[in-house]
Amino acid sequence: MRPVLGICEPGGPSDVGGPHYLPVAPPYQEFTRRREGMCFALDGGVWLHRHTLRGERMVHLVSADKERLLALGETLRLQPAWLQYKPLKDPRTGVRVPAWHWDVWGERLSRLV
Repeated sequence: MRPVLGICEPGGPSDVGGPHYLPVAPPYQEFTRRREGMCFALDGGVWLHRHTLRGERMVHLVSADKERLLALGETLRLQPAWLQYKPLKDPRTGVRVPAWHWDVWGERLSRLV
C-alpha cells in the first residue's frame, strides 16, 4: 500500500511527485508484441497500438469491452459514432471475437500519450 498523505521514506515511489503524489496507471496498455496486445484487448483491456497512416502518427485503442472504450472515448472527446466495430481473430483459439477500436490522431493523440 502506498501512502497518499504523510511522510514517505526517501527513495520511495513518492519521490517523483512529492509526498502527496499518487501514481495512476493509464486506462490503456501498450505492448511490444502484437499478439500480447491483442490477447489483452480480447480479455477486456484497452490496448494502445501505435502505427502510421500516410505519414501521420496515430494509434488504435482496441478492446472487446465496448463500454470501456466508450468511457475512454468520452474523456478524449471522441464521438460514439466514431467507434469502429471490427471482429478480431483470437490468436489463442483462432475464433473471431467481437471487438471495437478508436482511431486517434492529431490533437487527441497529444492528449493521450
